[in-house]
Amino acid sequence: QVQLVESGGTLVQAGGSLGLSCAASGRTFSNYAMGWFRQAPGKEREFVASINWKGTSTIYADSVKGRFTISRDNTKNTVYLQMNSLKPEDTAVYYCAAREGYQSLATTLYPYWGQGTQVTVSS
Repeated sequence: QVQLVESGGTLVQAGGSLGLSCAASGRTFSNYAMGWFRQAPGKEREFVASINWKGTSTIYADSVKGRFTISRDNTKNTVYLQMNSLKPEDTAVYYCAAREGYQSLATTLYPYWGQGTQVTVSS
């Protein structure tokens, strides 16, 4: 089991940068692949980025590739999402998720989720 708590969401101007953190508790955290997802009002939750348990492989949605960077520090049980060149369409609640096994883009394959943190990008 792993418990996740996101932090760092706030209001930011378009073109700005913002870093999100996901603090995980659980003795087996380092064995989990991690993902970031987001959900805008009235829309389905969508994949943003994923990282394997070693931190040696990353996957990004096309919409954020080149702008967002996912990373992890297993010594701190923390996963990060660095967001640069933010756009208004990035506005959403951002969720951290964890799963045992390989990276995945599918929300249904992640059994562990945080409560989310709101990111609002103003024009």
